Amino acid sequence: NDPEHPLTLEQLNVVGLGNIAVDDGRSSCDVRFTPTIPHCSMATLIGLCIRVKLIRSLPARFKVTVTITPGTHASELAVNKQLNDKERVAAALENTHLLKVVNQCISRTCS
Repeated sequence: NDPEHPLTLEQLNVVGLGNIAVDDGRSSCDVRFTPTIPHCSMATLIGLCIRVKLIRSLPARFKVTVTITPGTHASELAVNKQLNDKERVAAALENTHLLKVVNQCISRTCS
């Protein structure tokens, strides 16, 4: 779910099947998401929630990449860099408040 809306990311057209690529043979999962507005302050949090959900749901052999759909966010490159830096993600998840927010966002999703 979007942290600011009661709707799912799919209902808000933030993420959809057309922007998800899973390659079992290469053990990769690539997801592009589109923030609701170009200056969405929640883009990093949304991307982090997507990443955590995938990491928890997919076998450990999968390399997960989460990026913003090109041209849809003012800070696209910076957010993409944060979301795909293992050390930054690990540091973010050490923050108990942030981890609680992530867990709340993904708790209402399908397994």
